[in-house]
Amino acid sequence: MMRLQTVTNSAIALALAVVAAPALGQAVGMQVVDTSGAPVGTVTAIRGDNVQIKTDKHDALLPKASFRVDQGKLIFGMTQAQLDTQVEAAAAASQKAIVAGATVNGSAGTAIGKIDAVDNGQVTMTLTSGKRIAVPITGLRGNADGTVTIGYTADQIEALTSGSGGTPASTTPGGSTAGK
Repeated sequence: MMRLQTVTNSAIALALAVVAAPALGQAVGMQVVDTSGAPVGTVTAIRGDNVQIKTDKHDALLPKASFRVDQGKLIFGMTQAQLDTQVEAAAAASQKAIVAGATVNGSAGTAIGKIDAVDNGQVTMTLTSGKRIAVPITGLRGNADGTVTIGYTADQIEALTSGSGGTPASTTPGGSTAGK
């Protein structure tokens, strides 16, 4: 009997996920409101398990689990002002971490190097292989622990730098959400 209950619960959870998935999968352009019904923003993209919404000031990438669908709208637990404040605080904290001496991790969490300098929107770093590269600051995300993350794995960075003499300055790493 216990096994049947587990299967039944799993089936119910799967059925609910299937019902919610098409709604979120087709959510681009959908209005996002807070629990009182006030506007928070509009869905601009679905990125994997995240929903990107545009508020009056910012683009925010938030987990799908943060929303529920109700009467053709996505309900979110924060007001627009609260979300804007959180985005601004996260961007400020992120920028504080992007400083000379900070460890840079690849998207898989492996340390790939250290920041040498931050100047005019560019970050120069020395990779663990000894190569130096410059990337746009927008391609990096500062973390609460003082490290910085780039949207490439260590292997991808090495592949990018192996044929270019170590300066992929025109390359913008993917996966960054800082300040957006």
